[in-house]
Amino acid sequence: MQKARVGIVGCGTISDIYLKNCVSDEFIEIVAVSDLNEQAAREKAKTYNIQRVLTPDELYTDPDVDMILNLTIPAAHAEVSLKALENGKHVFLEKPLSISLQDADQILQVAKEKGLQVGVAPDTFLGGGLQTCRQLIDEGSIGKPVAATAFMMSHGPESWHPNPYFYYQEGAGPLFDMGPYYLTALIHLIGPFRRVTGSAQSALKERIATSPERNGEVIPVNTPTHVTGVIDFENGAVGTLIMSFDVWGATLPWIEIYGTEGTLRVPDPNTFGGPVYIKKAGELDWTELALTHGNTENERGLGLKDMARAIVTGSPTRASGEMGYHVLEAMHGFYTASANNQHYAMQSQCERPAPVETN
Repeated sequence: MQKARVGIVGCGTISDIYLKNCVSDEFIEIVAVSDLNEQAAREKAKTYNIQRVLTPDELYTDPDVDMILNLTIPAAHAEVSLKALENGKHVFLEKPLSISLQDADQILQVAKEKGLQVGVAPDTFLGGGLQTCRQLIDEGSIGKPVAATAFMMSHGPESWHPNPYFYYQEGAGPLFDMGPYYLTALIHLIGPFRRVTGSAQSALKERIATSPERNGEVIPVNTPTHVTGVIDFENGAVGTLIMSFDVWGATLPWIEIYGTEGTLRVPDPNTFGGPVYIKKAGELDWTELALTHGNTENERGLGLKDMARAIVTGSPTRASGEMGYHVLEAMHGFYTASANNQHYAMQSQCERPAPVETN
């Protein structure tokens, strides 16, 4: 196989950046698009010169498709991924791997049984900013990592998003919506988790949308909107996490890694670039460092490209399903710990993904 032949399920807004970034990749050939809304699929096919428009069921069974890019809503992630796997297709999907751990486990089990690969976003850790941080840590620039903080503090999307209802339902909220970026970055930089604990609550029972499209609409809140967690990493480091839609303003960093010889200030893990800052032991000021890696713009699709390369060359997928499962379990673990007044011991394991080579 010289290229992985990719079919896309889900032709919403997010499909544009994938198509723009991946349509001419050396390991990818996008051969078909599909959506329950056939017109949406036809428009994408025309815009990006994709030759075939299929129904989802036709795509799953098409012998000329090797790999499915699953860009459906989270509630459909498991159903679409399982149909693709059962028909012999590799799968890469947007986060999360699924809403439930049971469905996520089934996805990985079917993939293993059929000898197929599963990859899952986010793939921002493959960008130049987080890869620069990884190289600095691996080189010992801050010594041994002993602790980390990760913060996403906002007042939710109802003031600007055209359809914010989803963000306050099960499978979303600040933790499931934004947590995967931060937790994946922490696994990439420090390693997998041993146990977690946390507290979760909601400040309001309902939200009022003020975006032009939904102004005045009442949104019931059915998921925690402020989650504070503690992570014990396998290597002994300890992390602190806050994901919130209940905060009007904050000055906390996105991510910082604290080592025995210094501190690393990590860029926004929802982006691919910098800046990256370091403050070493004994120094008074922070120093901004040049990025060691490329891919610093909106490079969504790096994970799909990496997985296509892995399929063609027989190498591991960096944005792996196992890591996506570990992230999903940790998020459920924060909720379980909060509800049961206890630590949650992680049951899954994953490898710290291999760094990207410098050009």
